[in-house]
Amino acid sequence: MIKLLNLVARHGQVALVIGLVAGLVLQDLAAALKPWLPQMVAGLLCLNSFRIGARRALGGLRDGISSLKAVLVLQMLLPLSAVLLFQALGVATTPIAVALVLMLAAPALTGSPNLTQLLGHAPDPAFRLLILGTTLMPLTVVPIFLLSPNLGSLWEVIQASIRLTATIALAAGLGFACRHLLAPDLSERAGRAVDGLTILALAVIVIGLMAALGPALFTAPMEVAKWLGVVFAANFGLQYLTLRGLVWRGHRDIAAPTAIVAGNRNFALFLIALPASTTDPLLIFLGCYQLPMYLTPVLMRRFYESALKPQA
Repeated sequence: MIKLLNLVARHGQVALVIGLVAGLVLQDLAAALKPWLPQMVAGLLCLNSFRIGARRALGGLRDGISSLKAVLVLQMLLPLSAVLLFQALGVATTPIAVALVLMLAAPALTGSPNLTQLLGHAPDPAFRLLILGTTLMPLTVVPIFLLSPNLGSLWEVIQASIRLTATIALAAGLGFACRHLLAPDLSERAGRAVDGLTILALAVIVIGLMAALGPALFTAPMEVAKWLGVVFAANFGLQYLTLRGLVWRGHRDIAAPTAIVAGNRNFALFLIALPASTTDPLLIFLGCYQLPMYLTPVLMRRFYESALKPQA
């Protein structure tokens, strides 16, 4: 089993692509997995916590100012700027504008540490941004929803984000405890096996997340094409600008994980918190958004390698 998991870890990009294809083709399986997404995401976070360990994760919080700045820029400054821009253009209530504002206001994707690791970078900074961003979300969403009453109920979003924070705290705490009690000195081989297990979890999760996209490909192909253009531009554009900006400012050590977090957000949180009248038009966006997320290790690898190439 450990050999098999190590094999999966070595070919993680292929496993994620297989998960995407399965989500599009196996629509019955996708529909069956969809109700279990919250539990699977919590399990993924627990695995990440076990792999990183409390010492590495919490030790880096001593330098929490840089992580705090990153969260405030990504989750408050960017969505506020988008709200003001869309209002000035008179398009603030369109589905595309609503989707982009909610995406920018969301914390890091639960799988962002895994995407970071698949690109060959330490997952710890992305993990810290995930924990800190989710914890601060009840505060960072307040000005955004006050400026955009058309988005829905602020109180419902705050309640949902508090529940998410509690879930993450429990899952991360369980992972840290298991690591401390069962494998305080995790060997490299065992660590790679855990990496393989997390990649398998990601591949299964994406099948459930694609439940809305498969049918839409046949019923509304042009609508899907439009949303695909939006999500690829938003996701990869944010990664590109964030990485270039951080490298230019001399923050090469955190550039990759921060850029990955910038483009890959837990947008699905708002689908749980907001009324169906707001979220129904965004379901195709959610399905399309999985493609640039899970293709980041495949399509963005050369960009990250080139941008972070050691200077002569």
